[in-house]
Amino acid sequence: MKTVIFAGGKGSRLIEETRVRPKPLVEVANRPILWHIMQHYSTYGHHDFVLALGYMGDQIKKYVSDLCQYSGNLRVDFANRELFGEPEGNGHDQAPIPPWTIDLIDTGIDTMTGGRLARLEPYLGGETFMLTYGDGVSNVDIDALVAYHKSHGKLATMTMVRPLTTFGHLSVEEDGQVNGFEEKPETAVDWINGGFFVLEPEVFQAVADVNGDEIMWEEGPLPKLMEMGELMAYRHPGFWYCMDHLADKRRLEEMWKNGNRPWATWENTEGSSNGASRLRGDGHRPGIGRGGNPGDWVRYKSL
Repeated sequence: MKTVIFAGGKGSRLIEETRVRPKPLVEVANRPILWHIMQHYSTYGHHDFVLALGYMGDQIKKYVSDLCQYSGNLRVDFANRELFGEPEGNGHDQAPIPPWTIDLIDTGIDTMTGGRLARLEPYLGGETFMLTYGDGVSNVDIDALVAYHKSHGKLATMTMVRPLTTFGHLSVEEDGQVNGFEEKPETAVDWINGGFFVLEPEVFQAVADVNGDEIMWEEGPLPKLMEMGELMAYRHPGFWYCMDHLADKRRLEEMWKNGNRPWATWENTEGSSNGASRLRGDGHRPGIGRGGNPGDWVRYKSL
């Protein structure tokens, strides 16, 4: 099942970082948040991605290309102008390199998310697919999410979450009297849209009359699906966090530093419930990082 990631927005609320890089490349623990998101899906055996590019999309293309070619040790043969790699790494960076397949699709600098998704239809093979945003991390159980989607038979499933909050909550009567206060609760009371969608290919036709390059996914297509009775919600009571502002990036960095990183599901050793192997995919599938014993060099390209 392919996973679409919105990766084209300008990230204006994170302008301190997005002046010089697209938001999906803003780093947490020396890795772009895009990498964290993709690692989570890959943990559940989903390695095929379609990225909807826009603002500074060339930088995302370069990052993905470099990640593919230059992770691990390199050998450069100047005489024959060949570049070789030893994909399994050198022991200093133990993060496995999953067998990703990534389509990087230019969907327009100023296109809104509804239009971005519509432009990706030809790349999704007419099959059920997943969709998420390029700035939110979570430990949502992808297996359970997909199973829930298949169980109800509707066109769309969205994941509902209760975000972490740094604000106190007040309980107030209609006359204004405060009757309860909780200082900085762990999660907000209300459920919100956390992304992590599962969608049927018929979604494109169903929302075509309310969609376009100037339409946000949440403003046209989602309300239309709701009106049609085709939108269901999967409740995720666990961790979810969106990197919307610089303070959010700093909080995620601090969580990682303290070892409190529940979204890093790839650090677990147990397999997913559907029996899929974790980050490296199954052994019969070609991809990044295959066949890498020390000294086994793989030719990347001619220089």
